Amino acid sequence: MSIKNWPVHRRPREKLLAQGAETLTDSELLAAIFGTGNGRKSALEMSEDLLKRYVSLRSLMASSLDDFRSVPGLGVARYVLLQAAVEFGRRVSVAALERGDKIDTPDKAEDFLQSKINHHEHEVFAVLFLDNKHRLLAFERLFYGTIDSTTVHTRQVLKRCLHHNAAAVILAHNHPSGVAEPSDADIQITNLLRDALKMVDVRLLDHVVVGGKETCSLAEMGHC
Repeated sequence: MSIKNWPVHRRPREKLLAQGAETLTDSELLAAIFGTGNGRKSALEMSEDLLKRYVSLRSLMASSLDDFRSVPGLGVARYVLLQAAVEFGRRVSVAALERGDKIDTPDKAEDFLQSKINHHEHEVFAVLFLDNKHRLLAFERLFYGTIDSTTVHTRQVLKRCLHHNAAAVILAHNHPSGVAEPSDADIQITNLLRDALKMVDVRLLDHVVVGGKETCSLAEMGHC
């Protein structure tokens, strides 16, 4: 049955307008983005099938164009639309934190870092460079792959600190598993970088592990 024939309160667009986007399920949100079905199924039915295939929105967003197009009714146009919608959301979420803005609460840093590195399929190690008043100088993704002392090069981190004339930094990396609990390797690299940064008079304020919707602060655990 076409969505047009459904009761108004069940239609994704009307539900969004009446109750807000946050009330939509993942499949309803996708349906609202897609707008129309594929001729055989409604936008909502197609979205439900898509989520059954990919299990989560995160896996869906990580799919390649070829894989996405293998699903009946999905093509380049919907792939571009979905990728653009997600990127738009990311940019909106970090719009309040730009160069020169002060990072004065843990939540502000964690929200920013989630929006920047949470979507990656592989581990990404990044750094927030701050001045002596904790204002943002720059954000950089420095290393990719499994995070340990062999992939995170202390010299490169120090070099970028000096380049930005940073007085303090916040380290961050993601756990694609969705579990934010730090590993022994995470703690070791934190201790290593903390001691190295002291030698150039740069304070390590925190090392944030991002896992799905959760974050973990190594500073709160006593490692910074």
